[in-house]
Amino acid sequence: MPSCFVIMGYGKKTDFKQNKSFDLDKTYRNIIKPAAEAAGFKCKRADEVQHAGVIDVPMYERLLMADLVIADVSTANINAFFELGVRYALRPKTTIVIAEKNFEMGFDMGHVVIRRYEHLGSGIDYDEVERVKEELTKACREIPQTDQTDSPVYTFLADLVAPSRGLNVKTAATLAAAAEREREERTRAALAQATTEAEKAALEQPLAALMKTSREARARGDFRSMRDVLRGVRAVQGDKADPYIVQQLAFATYKSNDPDAKAALLESKAILSPLDPQASSDPETLGLWGAIHKRLYEMKELSVQDHAEALTTAIRAYQKGFYLKNDYYNGINFAFLLDCRAAELGGEDAIADRVQARRMRERVVGICTQLLGEGIRVESEDKKSDEEYWVRATLVEALFGLGKAAESEAEFAVAKRAAFEPWMINTTEEQIAKLRALQQ
Repeated sequence: MPSCFVIMGYGKKTDFKQNKSFDLDKTYRNIIKPAAEAAGFKCKRADEVQHAGVIDVPMYERLLMADLVIADVSTANINAFFELGVRYALRPKTTIVIAEKNFEMGFDMGHVVIRRYEHLGSGIDYDEVERVKEELTKACREIPQTDQTDSPVYTFLADLVAPSRGLNVKTAATLAAAAEREREERTRAALAQATTEAEKAALEQPLAALMKTSREARARGDFRSMRDVLRGVRAVQGDKADPYIVQQLAFATYKSNDPDAKAALLESKAILSPLDPQASSDPETLGLWGAIHKRLYEMKELSVQDHAEALTTAIRAYQKGFYLKNDYYNGINFAFLLDCRAAELGGEDAIADRVQARRMRERVVGICTQLLGEGIRVESEDKKSDEEYWVRATLVEALFGLGKAAESEAEFAVAKRAAFEPWMINTTEEQIAKLRALQQ
């Protein structure tokens, strides 16, 4: 089969111009890989051929030798642009570029054909998946059959000759074997220094396989296993660990409650700290930072000072996250914590916090109502039901916080029909109970 190599980031990446996070794995799994395979290509992304560490030689080999390259440059991923530049320098033809529809390209990309698609952030609308997949499949079939140059390097330097390795088959095979032995030797040396089974797995398995294991553990609520896998990946990546890995590890760690809730939260806080959450504009980092400190605030064994600091930090994180994303998750948590602070302070400060909390809930009601009115847009019915429940559950809480108990109760009855796990309903009931206690 002809080969297709995919250039793009993995996991959730933030486009800081839009202040929006995109789950790029969903683009790859739902659009790019199915389209390439439907067109008859054997499709691989870098994380499917590399271990958790450096990819080095295999990446450059694929950028040179792949029959087709698809590059998704959404979120201005530095690695993706670098690899696309290498491909353009090496091959005059058979490179396809795609990007999220609102992503702003630089001036130098003005002559490049870019196929656009709409990404909603957490997912992609089913109809959009089908539309783009069909168009991309057609492009994958047609472009290799044409003789059209798509590299701007060879377009503007028309007399440039594409490089070749300049080796006969025997010499090339000898050098490839030597490079493979060197990689195996480096792996053996790293395995000898690995201190845990998770680190060893991160050195021996492709990164995509490890992340799949991590997602499966998360789906079944096994956060300790998820944490252990990600610990290994981060250990192998060292000081330059991908922020997505750090974020996922922080999440898995505090959710694991291992060895106890407080210790897990403090460890999670330490894991996330290198991303500089206090100054970050990454909505994912801010959301995690807020969640960690909200949970620390709710722990009764903290000192008075630590208790107050955790509350203040959580409020700042959710406030900043809301103004970056204008989303219901950050907004409803921000409102709740303002009420918590009001209950502790009293006086004029409490009045100010309660007024701000009320206004925030009014905005959240508007956001949720708009989302429900437009229809939840995700890539599958299961995910649609999940997302609809959390939008409605947030609306339930916002209405209750605004003193509209009857409307809240009616909305909760509708929300329950969208819930497919009892714990989802329990979570909402627990939050309403906390809010009721604050109001009393």
